[in-house]
Order: sequence, then structure tokens, then C-alpha cells
Amino acid sequence: MITVKQRRSIVKKKAFLTILILLLSAVSPLAGADDSGRTVESGSMAITQQMQQSLSPREVLALIKEGNRRFVSGKTFGHDYRREIRETAEAQYPPAIFLSCIDSRVAPEIVFDLGIGDIFDVRVAGNIVNADIAGSMEYATKMAGSKLVLVMGHTGCGAVKGAVEDLKLGNLTGLLAKLKPAIIATNHSAGERTSKNKKFVDAAALENVKLTIENIHRISPVLRQLENDYKILITGCLYDIKTGQVTFIDEN
Repeated sequence: MITVKQRRSIVKKKAFLTILILLLSAVSPLAGADDSGRTVESGSMAITQQMQQSLSPREVLALIKEGNRRFVSGKTFGHDYRREIRETAEAQYPPAIFLSCIDSRVAPEIVFDLGIGDIFDVRVAGNIVNADIAGSMEYATKMAGSKLVLVMGHTGCGAVKGAVEDLKLGNLTGLLAKLKPAIIATNHSAGERTSKNKKFVDAAALENVKLTIENIHRISPVLRQLENDYKILITGCLYDIKTGQVTFIDEN
């Protein structure tokens, strides 16, 4: 049974989460109106250390999901970037670090309606992980306080297509080889195993996200221990380049 003290704590956390959603970004006069038709004005506010430390990994994930819902609905917050620059000039407290693809259509800060200083952002073709990227994640979490490590793949991924086609091109050859395990592991129910089969490519992209998470656990004992201690959450998602919607693997 939940005690009165625990119930109050839950209510306070929910209230704080609601406030933080509003503070992560600003709604400018040009961003539209609220449900009553009134225009809402506000200035962007950078995430403080207190905000970052007060959030649990699951609450950070909830904020990220809410940001994508705003993006898909077209009701994004406005951002006062000049103010965000000023407020993050001396320190940064991003509650999350993203690992995503270099694809020009998949910009995390935009598709999750985030501002300057809101996330650490690592981008590499095929959203694969290596020791350098794992080290960046270790810094973001252990040293800088981030609570969420999010691996984001996307539909129609050119890197996945290149791996399927066994493309050879300089240093890209070795990078694409890191995607081959995901290609092999992708379920045969996706149909013809070619780069022209969109269903197969997208299924392989999702499989690659899952394998990247496994590789993060394998490469980094630091991150693995942090997650075992419930200090961080490592999870993944897939961005749909046609709809802008993000599907999280914890929702499947």
C-alpha cells in the first residue's frame, strides 16, 4: 500500500515533470496558441543541474517522447537560441546523450523539439558504436550527469542499404561491415533481403539499433554498471523519415 508520504512524493514529481516540459523550450508568439486560442509567450530556459539531477532515467525518456509528440503534431515550442547560448555558456547539464545516424533528415534536436544544451549528440553513419563513442557516453553519464543513452536509427537508412549491397568505398567499407551482424540477424519474414525491399531495410535498421545497444553493454563496463545500478537507462528508437514519428523499442 502506498503511504501518504509516498503519494505526496509522486505528486511532486509529476508536477515537476510537467513544469520541466514547459521549461525545456520556449513557446514564442509565432509558435501558435494554446487550446483557448491565446498566444503564449515565454523565454527559453536552459536545463539546470538541479533539474538534471532531479529527473530519473524514465522521466527523461518521458520528456523525450513528449517532445516528439509535439514535433509530429506541429505544436512545437519556440526557441530563443540567443538566450540558450547565454545560459549554457558557463556550464551544461544535458539529461541525455543520443547516438544517431548522420542522415540530414534526422536531426535529434529538431525531431524531439529540443534546444541548445538539452542533449549530447553523437552522430555517425549507421549509428554504430565503437570505443571512442562509448567513451563519449561514459563522459556524458558518469561525469556530466546524463541519465539516458538513446540509440536512434531511422527508416530508409542509406548505411543499412550500403551494408546490404556490400558497398566498398575507402574507410566506409569498414564502417558498413559493423552493420553486417544486424543484416544477418534480421528476420526472414521481412521478405526479399535486398536494399530495394523497404520493409527489410527498416527491419534491419531496427535490428541494428538493438545490436548497438548490446555492443554498448559489451564495450563499456562503466555504462553497464551505471545501468545495473539504475542510474541510467540505455534504450533505442526508430525514426520514420516519412511521418516524423519515433517508435521506441520499449513500446514494442
